[in-house]
Amino acid sequence: MATATKNPYDVLGVAKNASQDEIKKAYRKLARQYHPDRNPGNKDAEERFKEVQGAYDLLSDPEKRKQYDTFGSADGRFPGGAGPAGGFRVEDFDLGDLGGIGDFLGGIFNRGRGPQTRPAGQRGADLEVEVNLSFDDALRGLETKIPVDAQQACSLCGGSGARPGTAPILCPECGGRGLRAESQGLFAISQPCPRCRGNGTVIEEPCSRCHGSGRERRTRRYTVKIPAGVKNGGRVRLKGKGEAGTGGGPPGDLYVVTRVAESPTFKRRGEADLVVDLPVTYPEAALGANVSVPTPDGGPVTLKIKPGTQDGTMLRVRGRGAPKLKGGGKGDLLARVKLAVPKKVTKAEREAIENLQKVSRENPREGMVA
Repeated sequence: MATATKNPYDVLGVAKNASQDEIKKAYRKLARQYHPDRNPGNKDAEERFKEVQGAYDLLSDPEKRKQYDTFGSADGRFPGGAGPAGGFRVEDFDLGDLGGIGDFLGGIFNRGRGPQTRPAGQRGADLEVEVNLSFDDALRGLETKIPVDAQQACSLCGGSGARPGTAPILCPECGGRGLRAESQGLFAISQPCPRCRGNGTVIEEPCSRCHGSGRERRTRRYTVKIPAGVKNGGRVRLKGKGEAGTGGGPPGDLYVVTRVAESPTFKRRGEADLVVDLPVTYPEAALGANVSVPTPDGGPVTLKIKPGTQDGTMLRVRGRGAPKLKGGGKGDLLARVKLAVPKKVTKAEREAIENLQKVSRENPREGMVA
């Protein structure tokens, strides 16, 4: 029998400063080696297995390990997790830690065990709704309310599924475990209990509104904060605002997808830059000029057009673009020069252009193959 003088680090063959991964790796190796089902009738292997299990129970628990390192014991009991007299408890050993052999021996080793963990409740479904925004609202950000039609916890029974004044009871078929073992010859296979469908509880008097499901479909309104600078197709997550779970499971999440209308003036580019087309006349582009450019967040700014500026030239106004969703600040405003050619000209304009053509020495098509 394992005694209180056994050093758990020596039992597992690890150093005192070993990591949890190193401890678990050593435990798995020794547990496979000395498992009673691999060593039938071998008392020495059985005792060694108890020591390995006890040592792992102690060292895998941060509080027990700390107390052992300080005082040389963990609540006066070693192996950790042993009974009052230091006896080994089969229910403390997780066959899943043995990998493949655990799956093979699970049916045998689970026979006669105490209550098992029942399957967890099912998480509610995630939901997705759309909210329409103007271009300006997307840049500024806003707080709005959105209606959501979804399965929610029943307003009459509070989600229990039982008639008000009553409560679900432990399933008499599985004793609340949610699982029932079925013998398959040498093995026993655990399956969800057919009476409670794995919930561990049954409802004798169902709620008249939800008929025992614990959920009902209704519309709720949620307040959502749309961050400044959001793009078309952006997603805002509202945790736990999706559909209600079943069997005690948590609710899903709600995702609000932004649909941003296009602006007649500005176009998004990259993370937070905005592009605006800036029409200029031929004289302004050729001789230079100061021109006014609109901005998305207030009054216009004045830009200097240098003499000889070409069509398509980008002029940058720093910090006057869209807000950045990460890191703060704003992107830039990019003014793209567009040479404006009049569709109609007056007689005086025509004469001036013809005179310019006569004196112009520039041939923009020079070098082109005829």
